[in-house]
This record gives sequence, C-alpha cells and structure tokens, in this order.
Amino acid sequence: MIAQAHPRLLRAVFAASLLAAGLAAASAQAADKSVSILEPKNGATVTSPFKVKFGVKGMTVHPANEIIEGTGHHHLLINQGPIKAGEPIPMDDTHLHYGKGQTEAEVTLPPGKYKLTAQFANGAHQSYGPAMAKTINITVK
Repeated sequence: MIAQAHPRLLRAVFAASLLAAGLAAASAQAADKSVSILEPKNGATVTSPFKVKFGVKGMTVHPANEIIEGTGHHHLLINQGPIKAGEPIPMDDTHLHYGKGQTEAEVTLPPGKYKLTAQFANGAHQSYGPAMAKTINITVK
C-alpha cells in the first residue's frame, strides 16, 4: 500500500513544486516591472515650466494606437492617483498623454502643491494599474 501511494505522493510534491516555481517566477517578473518619475524628485520645489522625466523598467515605451504585449506609453496625472488596471485614462487637463512615446515633457502649472502620478498604459490608453504607477509630491513656486 505504501509502495503504491509513494509514487503518487512524489508526483503531487513534484507538481506542487513546479506550480510554486511558476508562481515565484511570475511574481518576480511582475516585480521587475515598474514606472518612475526620474525628474523632479519627490518633495522638490520647482519653477514653471519644469521638466518631467519618466522611467520604465521591464517594459518598452511604444507610441499609442497599437497594442503590443510588453509595451506602453506614459501619462502624467495631476492631483490624481493611479488608475485601475484595464480602465481607460481620461483625456483632460489633469490626465496628460504622451502617446508619441515621449519619455520627458515640459509641464506648466501655477504655483501650489501638487501630486504627480506617472501612469503607464497600453496602446489603447488602458492603464496597467497601480503596479505601473508612481506618485510624487512637488511644490511649484
């Protein structure tokens, strides 16, 4: 009886270890994807207009209008938080689109305190979600 159960047990343990390895790899891959605001730094005081430089890790910047796996483009959300994965990013004064594949932009804002969120999205302007967003706070003098 034990001899018969033993091969089944080994197969189950092997299958579980493969599943765990696959989940760990997927988790590591997701963790290797991120977006950042390289400039200005969090907490910076800037004068308008100021330069915003975007960074992305684990994906490729590509212009909008074509959905290609592993690619997307930047958006800058002003006083907005990350957008849920799959939702389209609005087009208005607080959701700036860089659909030509730009990795930096000149931004003009009146004096005040701002929350800036970089949001990465696919070619149809659908958000990759909070995992592909980064928020900083700045002051414009």
